[in-house]
Amino acid sequence: MDVPLELSFHNMKPSEFVEARIRERVDRLERHYKHVNSCRVAVEVPHRPHVHDNVFHVRIEVGVPGTQLVVSRDPGDINAHRDVYVAIRDAFDAMERQLEEFGRKQRGDVKHHDLPLQGKVLRLFADHGFIATTDGREIYFHRNSVVEGRFEDLATDTPVELVLVHGESPMGPQATTVKPIRPMQYVP
Repeated sequence: MDVPLELSFHNMKPSEFVEARIRERVDRLERHYKHVNSCRVAVEVPHRPHVHDNVFHVRIEVGVPGTQLVVSRDPGDINAHRDVYVAIRDAFDAMERQLEEFGRKQRGDVKHHDLPLQGKVLRLFADHGFIATTDGREIYFHRNSVVEGRFEDLATDTPVELVLVHGESPMGPQATTVKPIRPMQYVP
């Protein structure tokens, strides 16, 4: 589907080359979100008399079901925006990111951060111990694996977070890092 485009130039003469670049980038928008209804693009040079080294300002408004997404690339101190093509590129790159994020939210795609593996100290010996993890495993750890605390401060039932080594030790699964946590942080 072709996205309807409204294009305007302010304080500058329209350019067929700039218009062609904008149309090319508008056509790419549907790669990032299929249901784009409309697109308005305004390219302007802020009116500043006696300034010959102007920077370009690009504003894009994209209509999607239920809302409008807006990018307003105000050049600020970016000297690169003295080139209209760079200003257009930056504005459309930002709009593509917004469309991708909008699509993720619409689909319900949410980043889930896995909680660190947790457990409680099960048994302690002179230089090692065992942890009962929340997923039901028994994990060996050496005293040197304890971080943010001392091995001597551990006791049976102390809640901990742990990181497992890939593979197993002669004692079975082994933790490379054991960090004591407060009981309130423990999620059984």
